[in-house]
Amino acid sequence: MNKRAFMLGLAAVAIAGVGAVFWMGHRDYDTGAPAASMQADDPAQRIERGRYLARLGNCMGCHTEPGGTPYAGGRALATPFGTFYGPNLTPDPEHGLGRWSADDFWRALHQGKAPDGSLLYPAFPYPSYRNVSREDADALFAYLRSLPAVARANRRHELGFPYDQRWLVAVWRAFYFRPGSPEAPTQGQSEEWLRGRYLVEGLAHCAECHTPRNRLGAMALNAGLAGSLIGGQSWYAPPLTGDRTTGLGEWTRQDIVDLLKTGISRRSHAAGPMAEAVYQGFQYADDADLNAMAAYLKSLPAVGTDTAAVAAAAAPTVMQIGGKLYEQHCAQCHGADGRGRVPAWPPLVGNLSVVAASPDNAIHMVLSGGFAPSTAGNPQPHGMPPFAQSMGDQDVAAVVSYIRQSWGNQASSVSLPEVRRVREAAR
Repeated sequence: MNKRAFMLGLAAVAIAGVGAVFWMGHRDYDTGAPAASMQADDPAQRIERGRYLARLGNCMGCHTEPGGTPYAGGRALATPFGTFYGPNLTPDPEHGLGRWSADDFWRALHQGKAPDGSLLYPAFPYPSYRNVSREDADALFAYLRSLPAVARANRRHELGFPYDQRWLVAVWRAFYFRPGSPEAPTQGQSEEWLRGRYLVEGLAHCAECHTPRNRLGAMALNAGLAGSLIGGQSWYAPPLTGDRTTGLGEWTRQDIVDLLKTGISRRSHAAGPMAEAVYQGFQYADDADLNAMAAYLKSLPAVGTDTAAVAAAAAPTVMQIGGKLYEQHCAQCHGADGRGRVPAWPPLVGNLSVVAASPDNAIHMVLSGGFAPSTAGNPQPHGMPPFAQSMGDQDVAAVVSYIRQSWGNQASSVSLPEVRRVREAAR
């Protein structure tokens, strides 16, 4: 074979490979999608069911700008790839879902495609929403179509190169996305467990925050809910696995239900993105659904993340400085022994945000303070004052190192670059 023929053959193989990738990224998979559901409930019941599901999935979290009209879009979502803006979900025919059909909506959830066939960025969590049933998808769509139409134009995403090239989504999908619910053993599982798995892996989309991702934003295979930094936000979503130190191994089902329903439990308080999820979503869930989610989460095995947070002791000088700062600013609420005063002030001993592999959550709370979400079960939560103005980065590093390595906690110490990164993200 001469050189020219070899090069032509190589080019043909390359072209075929590129074509195969784009075909896989754009193809419509046969997921056995059922036709639009014809359940016996009347339209009002279907809309009310959709309202419940929209709250449970916290759709407002991405599709409502702070202070804006519900579901009219505009909410910014910071990521390592740039800023995405949630689109308008009201039935406006020009900017919203007014011209969509129930089939279009189902296709977006399960195939990640718009009605015209264009590919949606996976910032819209269709890798999780592919688990949503047709009946629930139709109820959601009915609710969204019942909202007042808002003629608010969608804001263009602000993404860096090459992520602003939407055609590259096809490449991402070819490697990382398959429509249809993944197969998993269900034999012998209770109806409650099955319902919990359906909610956790579907509409509640817990994996979107709590599963590690690779550099291209795809959830790591077989990583489960092993905990992850939330890209672009400097918050850490802890493991929801059975690890005894860094996960839910020591939590009871009631601890999980309490946190989801009220934002507080005897083991921790919701903060950051989780506080928003509780405030706008989980507090309105039926107790049966919350118990089902807790049952499923408690069934997850440990994945070995406990060892990730164990590290060498901080320098004695750092612990001494941190101890004095803790006594001066923190002990009055959280106690000299770090056990807090539940329900007002959470314990720091064994707190998932304190002993996590990442110190970001604890740094956030010291710098910015904050409140647990206001819920029906905890309508007037106690707050923590911010210390960003009164503490420098070195002091913050010292006091967070102290709480991560006191009272039996064995997490890593905190560096100045870690504090500076979180301080910058909090601005």
